[in-house]
Amino acid sequence: MKKAHIYIILFLVSFAGFSQSKHTVIKGETLYSISKKYNVKPDDIIKLNPDAKDGVKENTVLTLPSNAKAVASFKPTLNKYEYQVQQGETLYAISKKLGISVDEMIKNNPTSKEGVAAGQMLTYFAPKKYFSTQTQPVKTEVVAKKEIPNLHTIQAEETKYSVSKKYGISIPELEELNPHIKNVFEIGMQIRLNKNTVVPKTVVADVQPTTTKTMFYAVQQGETLFSISRKFGISVDEITKKNPAVSTGLTVGMELLLPEKKEISSTIQSDAADGLKKKLNLLETANKTKQRNLVLLMPFNINRIEKDSAKTKTEYLKTDKFLNITLDFYAGALKAIDSAKVLGLPINAKVYDAETSKYSSNVATIIKNNNFSNVDVVIGPFTNSHVETAGQLLDRNTAIISPLTNETGKGGSNVFYAMPNETIQKQQLLSYLKSKSDAIFAIHSAAKTSLSSYFASNYPEVKSSSFNDKGLFDYTVFKTTLQKGKKNFVILDSDKIMQVISVVNNLIKLKKEFDIQLVVIERNDALDFEEIPSKNLAALQMLYPSAIRENESIEASNFAKAYRKDNKVQPNQYATRGFDVTFDAILRMCQEEGFIKSAESQGSEQIESQFNYSNNNNYGVYMMYYNSDLTIKQAQ
Repeated sequence: MKKAHIYIILFLVSFAGFSQSKHTVIKGETLYSISKKYNVKPDDIIKLNPDAKDGVKENTVLTLPSNAKAVASFKPTLNKYEYQVQQGETLYAISKKLGISVDEMIKNNPTSKEGVAAGQMLTYFAPKKYFSTQTQPVKTEVVAKKEIPNLHTIQAEETKYSVSKKYGISIPELEELNPHIKNVFEIGMQIRLNKNTVVPKTVVADVQPTTTKTMFYAVQQGETLFSISRKFGISVDEITKKNPAVSTGLTVGMELLLPEKKEISSTIQSDAADGLKKKLNLLETANKTKQRNLVLLMPFNINRIEKDSAKTKTEYLKTDKFLNITLDFYAGALKAIDSAKVLGLPINAKVYDAETSKYSSNVATIIKNNNFSNVDVVIGPFTNSHVETAGQLLDRNTAIISPLTNETGKGGSNVFYAMPNETIQKQQLLSYLKSKSDAIFAIHSAAKTSLSSYFASNYPEVKSSSFNDKGLFDYTVFKTTLQKGKKNFVILDSDKIMQVISVVNNLIKLKKEFDIQLVVIERNDALDFEEIPSKNLAALQMLYPSAIRENESIEASNFAKAYRKDNKVQPNQYATRGFDVTFDAILRMCQEEGFIKSAESQGSEQIESQFNYSNNNNYGVYMMYYNSDLTIKQAQ
């Protein structure tokens, strides 16, 4: 019967395939020209070929709508055109506007790979017919070369690109003459245009008291709108208003126009809300000449398995969840060690079976019977108390990492907790919410009072209310507290299914009048109940803090591919965690200053996790939300 179902599914898939025709993209074709060729809408093609929203590439095979009919008379005659970049536009936005892929735009305009600036002219090819209802071609004018002055004072709206074009100097040459403009490009700053010019000591031009000073800032690797807003002490809304192009996302090197405010120190303060460090590429600064030693204390508990005659090893693998977590984490850690060796990092790794239970461990015996004097980092075991025992027994220069538990630890100066604990996640969440809006509300079940007390003590600005003893909530009164013209964050703290359903359904109704976003401190089973459709959570863009993110990057794909090759299965969250914790530890221990000093000053990001240590705790928390397309995205 099962096979019959499979055959039916295959038949239906095959039948569906015959109802739609295909088209192979030829050189010079655009999404628009193909839609005209088959007399269909571009959006209809995108629905069947989501990747086509970014433009189409030569030799790509597109699935066409069932009503597609080739228009025999259509011949895509290519014409060369030029497009003038408008204020705030990005290469991605322009490619979508013209129906041409980003790759094709870069191919015809190599310098656009580093970004585009207002007024820049871009060359592209498209069918002449395309412009009957679209943008008209822009004619180029030959401008006589002007004599280059010695100094230039940066004006409003200017970028490094526009200045370099104005004077015929490349951006690298401009930065070589003026090293101080590599990361900051401020209005009023005077810059040299030749080697023999001396810049006056006073470099900022006089500004009228009513004028707000602004500056340009180049986006760094791993930065988000939220982290940049925190870095310069300005709101995300301020950044967005001055840089409309950020609505399509940030790219490394993108220049943002920002109000001039003092940059906040990248050193993490003890306050969890300031737990954002500049993420660095630790591989670039790693010392590849000095041997480093790593130890993994993995709680395999092999002796217990060997002595248990009631179960076979296969049965243990099927039923022992803790053993499976250990094996998955270990497989990910091995992949990190292999990757480090391929990259030329001189790592010597040893693995010990840390036989542990809730109350006992052989960690002390392992340390006593083996030489740990030259060990740089120890990862594991998985219980905080046993990790802290290792920390007490080992030299203070040896870092010990608790890799998985999110419980609050009580370790010494050399014990690090790689998983953000619950308190940190709450602090980071509230910090994020406050940076977006002051309209923050909380709805609790009558039985849950801990979070309400926490807000009252630490965040009194959060307006809390609760269901009564009968499980009822007065939404009429609650509505009067919501604020129009602002984002209203509503934190739901309940694991009772009927209460969750009630809140979700009523917030959707209220969303017709107010800008509302649902927030939870953690995802619980009630949210997965079948009577709470994911589309409703997506409609409310449910937001929550998380130690991990969804990552669709090339690096993540390469890791998954390599892991599958070695283990014949897709890496789960514990395998990826094993890789992330171990690879981050290796990179830090290979820094000149070692793991402990590196953790004090440097942030990093791996496949699914980021590591921003402060007081030996990791403050690397992501804000994730349900997107309208039912995917989970990282909030900015």
